[in-house]
Amino acid sequence: MRVLIDYRPALRDRTGVGEWVHSLVWALIDIGREGDPLDLTVFSSSWKDRLTSLPSAVHSVDRRIPVSLLNFSWHHLRWPPVESLAGPGYDVVHSPHPLLIPTNQAAQVVTIHDLDFLDHPERTTAEVKRDYSELVRTHVRQASRVVVPSRFTATEVEHRLNVDRDRITVCHNGAPDWPARADWPRRGHILFVGSLTARKNIGQLLDAYRILVDRDQAGTLPPLVLAGQPTTQAADWLTAIEQPPLRDHVHYTGYIDRAALRNLYEGASVLVLPSFHEGFGLPVVEAMTIGVPVVVSDRGALPEVVGDAGLIVEPTEPIALAEAIEKMLTDEPFARACAERGFQQAARFSWHESAKILRAAYELAAS
Repeated sequence: MRVLIDYRPALRDRTGVGEWVHSLVWALIDIGREGDPLDLTVFSSSWKDRLTSLPSAVHSVDRRIPVSLLNFSWHHLRWPPVESLAGPGYDVVHSPHPLLIPTNQAAQVVTIHDLDFLDHPERTTAEVKRDYSELVRTHVRQASRVVVPSRFTATEVEHRLNVDRDRITVCHNGAPDWPARADWPRRGHILFVGSLTARKNIGQLLDAYRILVDRDQAGTLPPLVLAGQPTTQAADWLTAIEQPPLRDHVHYTGYIDRAALRNLYEGASVLVLPSFHEGFGLPVVEAMTIGVPVVVSDRGALPEVVGDAGLIVEPTEPIALAEAIEKMLTDEPFARACAERGFQQAARFSWHESAKILRAAYELAAS
């Protein structure tokens, strides 16, 4: 079976969707070595970024076409068919986003990571804001399969987009192949990982941390580290952390690569992800994999991903968020118990197993 997957989200600065695409491409090749390999092509179009570091068993098509131009043409004109750019003969064409890739005859698979864009377009930018809410219902009706990263998102897609459950495939994010950290950090930092967007609830996180700063009479509060891409929505938060009382307490790293990110997890006392909405929440699994306890919101797929391995709080209550963070910092037996349960919870998520599920979805789409 010949499959083409759009690899553009993984071209540079891989965030959630990019990591999902990148890791599944490698895992699809790995399971192919077990028998009946997939004939897999990764597609890219960019004016300046080029494909690099792909498995040798993967075919690649790399066109010098601006991403925004091709997306507008694909989303609104349904042209050109991908075969005109990548050659003929594909059985399945897979978009890592909710909108279809035009094709002459291949089965079409789309991925919906979350539906936050339906309720909160103000939290989105670029093509997501312009196209997704307007077009998603039409596109999912025409897709052969809809792939989602969690049971929560599957239910959302089923009920809000009227997609039959038997057309939806749950394909989780996987845990990284990182060993458990050897040592428990002393006064390790409080860590947030993710793009600085309104959906991630950075403002309430900073409010919660201010509460902890005000309580810190002994001067033992560890710093808060924000690791992720800046966005146009981040200006007020970045200004706030440069002023008292947050100045010298909050550190912003910007986007960092995988090796540096792992080092940040290694030194963290707790990961905090207080998002208003998550279709999965990959940083939670990354943290649990190496033994970092987690505090998350009770929204989206986060309770599903965390299970009983962390503290789950209402994201609009800074005091509750501050108290959850404080418990992880001050009650070491409790935090260690959460970390132990986190190892077990993270082991439920495997790129290898998700690749098998995705391969089965391709078979269903092409049948």
